[in-house]
Amino acid sequence: MAEVIDGKSVAEDVVSKVKALTAELSAKGATRPGLAVVIVGEDPASQVYVASKSRTAKECGFHSLQHTLPAETSEEQLLKIIGDLNADPSIHGILVQLPLPGHIDAGKVIQTIAPEKDVDGFHFINVGKLGTGELESAFVPCTPAGSMLLIQRVRGKDLSGLNAVVVGRSNIVGKPMANLLLAANCTVTIAHSRTKDLPALARTADILVAAVGRPEMIKGDWVKPGATVIDVGINRIPAPEKGEGKSRLVGDVVYAEAAGVAGAITPVPGGVGPMTIAMLMANTVASAYRAAGLKRPSF
Repeated sequence: MAEVIDGKSVAEDVVSKVKALTAELSAKGATRPGLAVVIVGEDPASQVYVASKSRTAKECGFHSLQHTLPAETSEEQLLKIIGDLNADPSIHGILVQLPLPGHIDAGKVIQTIAPEKDVDGFHFINVGKLGTGELESAFVPCTPAGSMLLIQRVRGKDLSGLNAVVVGRSNIVGKPMANLLLAANCTVTIAHSRTKDLPALARTADILVAAVGRPEMIKGDWVKPGATVIDVGINRIPAPEKGEGKSRLVGDVVYAEAAGVAGAITPVPGGVGPMTIAMLMANTVASAYRAAGLKRPSF
């Protein structure tokens, strides 16, 4: 059976380090890290995520600010709030929770966030830095950054000679994940819905990252024996065995099958999920260090 990669425990390590760095920053007389979260509308899943982010920020000793705006908020009003947060020296990270209501251009909103406060890593400047290997000064999107830490726990920091296959080409996970793996000297292939013979390609991977958003699409016989499998998917499917109307969470990988073949695998839940919020805290504390003229900490 595969080693189960415990994302919860690694995320706790990251958050502990963030707490220590925050205390160190305060001891030096610098401004403590400030994270502002902006949510527009009543999307229930977004409400849960935002509450969790704000709670973890407070745990880390951050100055935590939340703007909860009605669904009918205009784009202009939202851009004004972001402009004010860009100019606020007590805020080091700005996060606009997606999705936004249809009348607001999400792309325009994200590009309005100052790149040095873009702790989600979605601004074109941060995307460009990651794409050109400028990892020292880029903010990397939190889910791929967290996935990379989990891979390093199993495989080390230098992945020379290993083949990686990333299934999924989204701007939020697939593409940044591929860039991180390239920076660690992996040979990287990005696969997607138009890829020919995906199972055969997946079987070439020493590191297989599933980020496609389709429940249990990747079967056990797609996995190379001994591979490291990182399952980014979080999908809710019906679970009639639990009772009428009940559901359960599954990843993009058939866990029980893959775990019999892989060398190491992340579970869902409890794998990549906890890492996303931990890396958001890591990015925010890194931003605060940079704003104070101090060396950016690494994780």
